[in-house]
Amino acid sequence: MLDQLNEYSFLGNSLFVYLRAIIILLCGLIVVSLLHAIIGHRLKRRSKSGEEGNRWWIASTAFNRIIVPLLYIAVIRLSIAGLVVNEMLNKVMQGIVSAIIAVLAVRAAIFLLETSLRKYAQKTGHEEDEKRIKPLLSFISFILWVTAFIFLLDNLGFNISTLVAGLGVSGIAVAIAAQGILGDLFNYFVIFFDRPFELGDFIIFDDKMGIIEKIGIKTTRVRTLSGEQLVVSNSNLVNARLHNYKRMERRRIVFRIGVTYQTPASQLVEIPGIIKGIIEEVDGTQFDRSHFQGYGDFALTFETVYYVLSPDYLIYMDVQQRINLDLFRAFEERGIEFAYPTQTLYLRSQGMEVFEQQNGLEKEP
Repeated sequence: MLDQLNEYSFLGNSLFVYLRAIIILLCGLIVVSLLHAIIGHRLKRRSKSGEEGNRWWIASTAFNRIIVPLLYIAVIRLSIAGLVVNEMLNKVMQGIVSAIIAVLAVRAAIFLLETSLRKYAQKTGHEEDEKRIKPLLSFISFILWVTAFIFLLDNLGFNISTLVAGLGVSGIAVAIAAQGILGDLFNYFVIFFDRPFELGDFIIFDDKMGIIEKIGIKTTRVRTLSGEQLVVSNSNLVNARLHNYKRMERRRIVFRIGVTYQTPASQLVEIPGIIKGIIEEVDGTQFDRSHFQGYGDFALTFETVYYVLSPDYLIYMDVQQRINLDLFRAFEERGIEFAYPTQTLYLRSQGMEVFEQQNGLEKEP
């Protein structure tokens, strides 16, 4: 029987060789299908929910998208390995296999990259990162497909040196012409990974301030306090000295008050304690210090430092307003006078002394 099969040939191969190739192909397809069904079903069953499910989902997707197609290609390649074909058909078959492998390699790289970025976004806990991943993936996918196409042409025997040189010159020209756009694009990556600010953050940069409203590939939208939308390039924001008030854990407040020089020494000693008691009665504050700082031109100055345990500016203003009102009432009850700019002028004329005091002339005999 085998001798009879070896006697007949077609396109340079005996029927036995064709039969062997068919048997290897069918057996290989059956084995791969069984592996796909069994392993794929188990991976799919374990990729349900939770952190562990996410890992199994990655394994299941990688198995179905990458490993199974590679196994099918290996079976086909193994089945036709014993066939004798002409050089042209062999090159065509190698080209098809190379193209399929290149596509699978790019898909695998994109899948791994997408999975890594999504895990990074989940780890940071920011929902907006899910949207910002898409433009990153689109740009990187384009680079990967172009690179894979060039390597595929080189593998098929094409001379790509001219193409690479042309792309290099064209790339340099495009980079020079669009260096601002490319700079904003790469600074978008910096913003994504370094996170100097996020949506909803209140920032101050240069002489501008506002709330981050949208982060784009080239520009970032900032809603200013006066209401208009400020469009700023990503490069300007990354290179600017930026104050992010949203990430301030607490606000340090320094304020000064002045009392008149006619205030008795006994009351001067009491003032730091009065201020301390008022601040400690306000919720959400932490008293630091209060001291008689020095002698001013028209006032005895006290400096006080305390913390508002919230970065919210409105809360800070409410706290400071309450402290100011309570301080005013406390000084009013004790007869302590706040100082304000005054001048004292002394004039001497023929033994007479005229006293000018508190922004007006008052003559006394």
